[in-house]
Amino acid sequence: MIWEKAQQLYQEQHAKTMGTDFKGVTATRRELREGGYFHQAKLIVLRNLWLQKKGLPTVDEEELMAQYGAR
Repeated sequence: MIWEKAQQLYQEQHAKTMGTDFKGVTATRRELREGGYFHQAKLIVLRNLWLQKKGLPTVDEEELMAQYGAR
């Protein structure tokens, strides 16, 4: 789960910075670690697991609720 989230963060960041020039390049695990994406993803995934265990909405669910005004 952490590697998948790290790849997602990498893709989102590069798509944002490169705009239409971004080709959807997949990063290696080494690049994800060196770029700090793995660490950031680990924090997000662990926080989401803890929130799920407590029966609270995850970070992603909170963002969706805020986006659609479900609060």
